[in-house]
Amino acid sequence: MDSVKLGLKENWKQFALLVIVNGFVGGMVGMERSIFPQFAEVEFGVASKTAILAFITAFGISKAVANYYTGKLANKFGRRTLLLFGWLLAIPVPFMLIYAPSWTFVIIANILLGLSQGLTWSSTVVMKIDLVGEKDRGFAMGLNEFAGYFAVGIVAFITGYVANSYGITPYPFYIGVFLSIVGFLLTLFWVKDTRDFVKKEGKNNKTVELKNVFLETTFKNKTLSSVTQAGLINNLNDGMIWGLLPMVLFSLNFDNENIGIITAIYPAVWGIGQLFTGKMSDHYSKKGMLFWGMLMQGIAILFIPYSSEFAVLAGLSAILGLGTALVYPTFLATIAQATSPQQRAESIGTFRLWRDLGYAFGAIISGVTADIFGVEYAILTIASLTIMSSLIIKFRMPVNIKTVRK
Repeated sequence: MDSVKLGLKENWKQFALLVIVNGFVGGMVGMERSIFPQFAEVEFGVASKTAILAFITAFGISKAVANYYTGKLANKFGRRTLLLFGWLLAIPVPFMLIYAPSWTFVIIANILLGLSQGLTWSSTVVMKIDLVGEKDRGFAMGLNEFAGYFAVGIVAFITGYVANSYGITPYPFYIGVFLSIVGFLLTLFWVKDTRDFVKKEGKNNKTVELKNVFLETTFKNKTLSSVTQAGLINNLNDGMIWGLLPMVLFSLNFDNENIGIITAIYPAVWGIGQLFTGKMSDHYSKKGMLFWGMLMQGIAILFIPYSSEFAVLAGLSAILGLGTALVYPTFLATIAQATSPQQRAESIGTFRLWRDLGYAFGAIISGVTADIFGVEYAILTIASLTIMSSLIIKFRMPVNIKTVRK
């Protein structure tokens, strides 16, 4: 235990490895990001918006559940064990998509992908927080989320290009075969568990433990619950963008390559921006960053139905990415600051449960509204909810986030 030292500099090799691993995790989602609506329609003849977005619903629910139990079980089984198990679940997914006989089989593959994402992404988040200690927590989360979401954007662009050149299937999914196998091998041979770092930090940390982590994170604690609702709404609008934006672009007669570019700008800016916003959250008002980030997202989404030019849509995608970059590492840094080391994994797991249920809620709300009233109304509904979320941050969340000490 005496040999264990907290800090980014002290643990840079293991930290850098986890950044790379999380890049592979994000790439698995990017594999689907720009091509799935066309994949559903071209390969399986699925035209209903609700039916197409069912794959996001399945992904969101399974990932949310996996997030929660990763947090609950992290101390018992170890972060590395759960990370390895998550990669094992990921390996069959691209093969299932290549050989899928029906759309139902595709949805089953996305349930597996969601479980894998919950286990792998949550584990890397918690492990990085464990390694760095309190000082560089926001910066650590910025690097983590940069790696994941920049990879989402890059792989989304690559799959869009490959699909445009060689067809929707099978070639884009070969990328997933590579990512899942290499991610598993990196974890198996080089990643180390971080539970000893939690014990080390816990010796000097006097943060009062929450009586009920789930209830405090979800409803009772003003800081934690404000962050949780914003996380849910953030992924609710992300689920809508994932499912409906390619449809909007397709209806405007953009080809797969241009759809890939526009859909990739959002997660790429989101990813790169977190290199800076994560560090900002260590020094500036977390509440201010969360409010402005959610507001920027809402305004950007509001203008999507009224835009048809490539440059305008690319610009809105960039603004949406910047708004998301402001909030994403700040969510996790805020929760880590407001909870004890022993309860951190469970609180983050609870937050990520609700945050990723946002994918399911977003897909359902978007799909049903689009089928009944049209895509424009679905997008405006999601924009309104995002702006409302920013106001909840402004009026409910305390100005200063302080850990409560004995």
